Amino acid sequence: MTKARMPLKKIRLYPLADESLGVRSMALYVETPDVRIVFDPGVSLAPRRFGLPPHPSEFEAVREARKTIIKFVKRADIVTVSHFHLDHYTPNFVSWYEWTNKEIHEAIYTDKIVLVKNPKKDINYNQARRAKAFLASVENLAEKIVIGEETNIKLGNTVIKGLGPLPHGSENTKLGYVVAFLVEYEDEKIVFAPDVQGPISDSALSVLLKAKPSLVVVGGPPVYLEAVKLSREDVERGINNLRSLIARTNVIVSHHLLRVADWKKYVGEGAKILTYADVRGLEETLLEAFRKDLYEYEPPSEDFQAWIREKKKSGPPPI
Repeated sequence: MTKARMPLKKIRLYPLADESLGVRSMALYVETPDVRIVFDPGVSLAPRRFGLPPHPSEFEAVREARKTIIKFVKRADIVTVSHFHLDHYTPNFVSWYEWTNKEIHEAIYTDKIVLVKNPKKDINYNQARRAKAFLASVENLAEKIVIGEETNIKLGNTVIKGLGPLPHGSENTKLGYVVAFLVEYEDEKIVFAPDVQGPISDSALSVLLKAKPSLVVVGGPPVYLEAVKLSREDVERGINNLRSLIARTNVIVSHHLLRVADWKKYVGEGAKILTYADVRGLEETLLEAFRKDLYEYEPPSEDFQAWIREKKKSGPPPI
């Protein structure tokens, strides 16, 4: 695999959190001379992977990711919620797996323009329930709430558009739909396409390519879910569509694909591609993918294991 060069000179981006940085997230800061945006300021840890809870180092990573997200949200005019999974938005309840509470929730959304997935259309039951609670909590905090699918904002020379809804994976998936976003400034375009899983959907691939982006930030296929929650055909379609995307534009790959240690073999030899870690100039830190190894070589303390066993957490993990 060959690292691509960043194609953008006028649009600035800074990855905040994702699997290559040790957590589940696709949080991304994007800035033009006209506007500053934080896409999907959520972060989370898988409650179980390989039969194990998160390792202490994962809780350290989620704590640091949350600090980074808050730092960049302070600069932002706009924040987005592409869909209502906890690694993509910040709820107002206490959860150390998302490292959040009411105060952090308020810090994320107060006085922001919030571009939000339509809570009543193209959404499954669980996400609709979360959406209702979220909107009730932000309606008196946000400067303005805009339905993401209907977003078409022009600020100076910058245009922000909602793309979709796009399937969260395959067509007619039970996981519902997501909103992708296009940011265009002069002759540069970036598309933020979370959780399209490759994309698996051919129609989602068509939407992304039709936008003619300079760069796509895309959630890759969840190869670790093959034969568990996804068919082999869906996973292969996600891989092939990701390769098609890489062949036609510049790509930063994130999220589901990076939950396996050997993810690079799926994009093909010689593929020009970047990760969030590459853009930050850091080594990949695939903590979830290596959770089993972490438990073997860095066994958690008795205090940490006791905290994990607590049904009602008394406070943050002892890390």
